[in-house]
Amino acid sequence: MGSILKDVELKENIPTTVIFSKHIEFLTDYGQQKESYEAVMTDYLRMSGMYWCLTALELINTSPFPKNDIVEFIKSCQDTESGGISASNDHDPHLLYTLSAVQILCLYDSLDAIDLEGVTRYVASLQNPDGSFAGDKWGEIDTRFSFCAVATLSLIKKLDVINIDKAVEFVKSCMNFDGGFGSRPQSESHAGLIYCCVAFLSITGKLDIVNQDNLAWWLCERQLPSGGLNGRPEKLPDVCYSWWVLSSLAMLGRLHWIDRNALKKYILACQDIETGGFADRPGDMPDPYHTLFGLAALSLLGLESIEKVNAAFCMPQSVIDKLQIHIQMLQ
Repeated sequence: MGSILKDVELKENIPTTVIFSKHIEFLTDYGQQKESYEAVMTDYLRMSGMYWCLTALELINTSPFPKNDIVEFIKSCQDTESGGISASNDHDPHLLYTLSAVQILCLYDSLDAIDLEGVTRYVASLQNPDGSFAGDKWGEIDTRFSFCAVATLSLIKKLDVINIDKAVEFVKSCMNFDGGFGSRPQSESHAGLIYCCVAFLSITGKLDIVNQDNLAWWLCERQLPSGGLNGRPEKLPDVCYSWWVLSSLAMLGRLHWIDRNALKKYILACQDIETGGFADRPGDMPDPYHTLFGLAALSLLGLESIEKVNAAFCMPQSVIDKLQIHIQMLQ
């Protein structure tokens, strides 16, 4: 028997415009929660949560939080010994949170607030002889960390401290027959990891190793009848894949291969009209993660009321321009 297509059905009374005022309220309230159960239970990823909230607010031209408080918190999370940055106080440093911290500081033009030589030393120390990167001292290997490493070093202009050729060789070894990429060699292709690898290759100027048409076709097949995108075959659509898939297609120069109107309709349907914020699917609970990637995807779709976003870094293009970072985009 053939498989049954998994999808969601959009209702008739779904939002058809971006409810900006509600999203600002949602993100601002979320950022001010310090003692709630949810805030305490997500302390282990607080730095990324700050990046999601602050970047989303920047994309809609709002910045309600005191810059000094944010910068001081990031400084307090840098480990003086390794140079890496943690998710929150008293946590171990990790590449994921080091990148989030650097991205936030770029938003506020405050990179000099931290020990950049320490960050450089930390990232370089996590590269292995085969070119791969561990996420932290415990040694987990994943192409996400290859992306985090080059993105971090690119933002602080220190990309030359790692072995780029070896790093590219490892990422290339994770390419599959369908044109996609997995977390490690011979791992299943996944849209989130494809974004990490395509952005990695875009930053390092090596996008030419990608089988562009094969990969773009695989990405376009992620679109379901609802208009939403999933991360791999036989999965439900999710707003975050609107970003992972669209940004990859943008870097590959094939954004026009997707049904943009259908995707826009799906993303808008995932807004919570009462509380604000975007959820993964219509009717689910909103959160800052999906709110950022919903807004960022709408930016790639050309919504003029949202700041132009950079497809490789998921940051306002104006910030990347100010940093004078040039990445490879295929036409």
